[in-house]
Amino acid sequence: MKIWADFHTHTRYSHGTGTIEQNVRVAIERGLCAIGISEHGPANIGLGPKLEDFYKMREEIERLRDIYIGIDILLGCEANIVSLDGELDIPDYVLANLDYAMVGLHPMVWPRSMEDGFSLLFKNTMSKVIASAKLKEKVMEQNTTALIKAIRSNNIKIVTHPGLHLPIDTAKLARAAMEHGTALEINAGHGYMTEEYVRIAKANGAKFAIGSDAHYPENVGDFKKALKIAKNAGLTKNDIINAARFVERV
Repeated sequence: MKIWADFHTHTRYSHGTGTIEQNVRVAIERGLCAIGISEHGPANIGLGPKLEDFYKMREEIERLRDIYIGIDILLGCEANIVSLDGELDIPDYVLANLDYAMVGLHPMVWPRSMEDGFSLLFKNTMSKVIASAKLKEKVMEQNTTALIKAIRSNNIKIVTHPGLHLPIDTAKLARAAMEHGTALEINAGHGYMTEEYVRIAKANGAKFAIGSDAHYPENVGDFKKALKIAKNAGLTKNDIINAARFVERV
């Protein structure tokens, strides 16, 4: 199965090691038609770039587009959810400057309020150390609801590594993602998503995106782990938005 685009890559603007241009060069070497630069939002503690950095990235990408004309160089983001209402840490006026947006649930982010922090950070942490089925169920429900509210309120192309850091209800998220045209990522960097997860999500109408989550230029376009999961779960090109069945322009 041929993957034509890598929408999930990082650079020095957040916690990657390379430059945008280095990511682009590797993408070209690996025969990709498109490469996305998708830094975290500013709420990531110690990792996130400043909002003005997204304008710097846009300027750099426009310059590189004139040099590397054989590949689409796209500016995206990996926005963080910072409230139970699914609010993002990237405002609308910045999102409007991007080619696409992704969203993920990450544990180490600055919450919108103390209440949001207590729920998204403290409760999730406690659910991992306390053997309480009731607490785990409540935490999963709040996380899933926050993600669903985020994709209902924003034009989200992909949910990154769903369930990796914070548990979610696979079936509920998959149904909401299907309704809003949002794909669920099979992340090659973490290799977290299980075959069972993929099967449940597919059964509930989800489409998928294969992403490298590259933090080093040499990992751009390295989809081996994700493709193995997709194959074992029985996915076809029709299930994956960046497979070679067609070339989708963002």
